[in-house]
Amino acid sequence: MIRCEWAREGIEALRPQVSVFVIVDVLSFSTAVDIAVGRGALIHPFPLGDHEAAKAEADKVGAIAAAPKRAAGGQFSLSPASLRDLSPGDRLLLPSPNGSRLSLAGGDTPVLAGCLRNARAVAAKARELAEGGDIGLIPAGERWPGDTLRPAIEDLIGAGAIIDALAGEMTAEARVARDAWRSAQSELDALIRDCLSGRELIERGFEIDVDLALERNVSAAAPLLRGGVYVAG
Repeated sequence: MIRCEWAREGIEALRPQVSVFVIVDVLSFSTAVDIAVGRGALIHPFPLGDHEAAKAEADKVGAIAAAPKRAAGGQFSLSPASLRDLSPGDRLLLPSPNGSRLSLAGGDTPVLAGCLRNARAVAAKARELAEGGDIGLIPAGERWPGDTLRPAIEDLIGAGAIIDALAGEMTAEARVARDAWRSAQSELDALIRDCLSGRELIERGFEIDVDLALERNVSAAAPLLRGGVYVAG
């Protein structure tokens, strides 16, 4: 069965039921991880918060500490464009407010990072890892002030693209996500650029990150969290 529930609450609800999780944070954690792992780098997800703690953890694991905020100008950060200069074997500690936290909330359940770029590759890997068990899609969404969930259409659509590629029995929630993807395809670029997250990035000068996130099935990477590190699955 393919299941789909939102954010950390969804992970908590699905953890007893699924054999593998797919975290979908299109703008931009999952896209950033896909680009990095596709280049042979290793990504250590880290909850956004204490910058000094992040630097200490990076030193401990022998990783580069990414900037705590999206950055341009050659500094590694949550900006997917900034990670195109990573080399095979590079280790990067990547703080993020949503994708990293969700990645680390999976417990003993295998976790994949999925996006539009790698939807088919991640679907294939999820089927392999599930071994006939249930698969849980987790659109990350955003958080409102006060730490309540703000559903994000780009993550619903991204989850739907993976669900469509999985093509199995699904819950009503998963079916709605799949149908959102199918409905959005003809105007996907306009929808993602005009959604709240897309507008925010474009207004801040990170339109290239939106461009990269909109690329569909260009990646064969299936980033798998192994020992707290995303590696090629």
